[in-house]
Amino acid sequence: MIDIELFRKNPDIFREEIKKRNLKIDIDQDIELDKKRRNLIFKVDELRAKKNQTSKIIPTLNSDEKQKAINQMKSINIELEKFEKELEIVNNEFFARIARYPNISHFSVPAGKDEKDNVVDHIFGQKPNFNFKPKNHIELGKSLDIIDEDRATKISGSRFVFLKNENVKLQFALVNYVFDILINRGFTPLIPPVLVKERAMFGTGFFPVEATQYYKTELDELFLIGTSEVPLCAYHADETLDASKLPLKYTAYSTCFRREAGSYGKDLGGLFRVHQFDKIEMFIFSHPDKSWQDYEFLLDTLETIVQGLGIHYRVMNMCTGDIGNPNAKKFDLEAWMPGQENYREIASCSHDTDFQARRLNIKYSDTNKKDFVHTMNSTACAMGRMIMAIMENFQNEDGSISIPEKLINYMGGINIIKK
Repeated sequence: MIDIELFRKNPDIFREEIKKRNLKIDIDQDIELDKKRRNLIFKVDELRAKKNQTSKIIPTLNSDEKQKAINQMKSINIELEKFEKELEIVNNEFFARIARYPNISHFSVPAGKDEKDNVVDHIFGQKPNFNFKPKNHIELGKSLDIIDEDRATKISGSRFVFLKNENVKLQFALVNYVFDILINRGFTPLIPPVLVKERAMFGTGFFPVEATQYYKTELDELFLIGTSEVPLCAYHADETLDASKLPLKYTAYSTCFRREAGSYGKDLGGLFRVHQFDKIEMFIFSHPDKSWQDYEFLLDTLETIVQGLGIHYRVMNMCTGDIGNPNAKKFDLEAWMPGQENYREIASCSHDTDFQARRLNIKYSDTNKKDFVHTMNSTACAMGRMIMAIMENFQNEDGSISIPEKLINYMGGINIIKK
């Protein structure tokens, strides 16, 4: 949620942000709606005060004066009810509109319309050289019997897969490898609920803008999460955190669900864009004075994980037209996929400043003041996408796949997947 006071005092800040993000929001209409809302609040407060004052003096009046005051109270009640109803309608409309406003992007975020305007921030490693034509992970998965799309489609439809055999071991090797790094870096591990209330989805900024992307259980009014960022962020909802204990660092492993609405025919097949996937997420609650340092630590942690596996990647500074509403800044880590001859996103790292904290009422306090914390999150390991990167980058001419050195002990000594 944006800072309403800032919106009133400096609407041009939001006007410029809306322009940079290419959003269709009528800020002038919302400014007028806020003025109407505040006028109604003033009228309602004035009538309530008048009602309270009249009710206090009624017992002290004589019979004629008392009847006159009672009639006045009835008139006040009629007027008050009218303005309260009007205020409720205007309030609902105003906050529904404000809920669609984006965060204020950091000055280092490049302006742009879409993914074509994202900028390479830095690159790690070099593309692997093969003396043969590398296959994509779908071909490798079928030939090695470690991915089964056909039966998953038969059971659940498109964009579902079975992981099989050594790929199952590889997933849990990644889980243990990543958690060892994260716990060593001070993250508290959690396994969260994957069904959450609407407030958690709204609080993290996925609702209302991305509501079509998520599955809902109609009977219980619960939503399946698309990332454990949601329960991790809501973990401290309506709490005031001790500033001396910040940053608070959490990590969670969960199954995630996304409808991928609007992506029909895009990246269909394999592990890249599926409806159900497993992921380890990192989340930090930070003091505003140190949050950009914590964000550097978060990105460094992500890169440490990927570098340890020896995968060549680039980090993209995402432009204003390609970051989410809650994001003040976002980096995407894109791994090189030799079988596809392309870079593909395998992780995102976002700083959301106080946007989520305002929605979920998460504050910090110290001896000097009390204010909203800053929040940030990053993928630690999206299992399917990381497995895809390993399969394509560590394949051999005979169709086998070597296991990255750091994972061999976690694989029970298996160092190669072969027929």
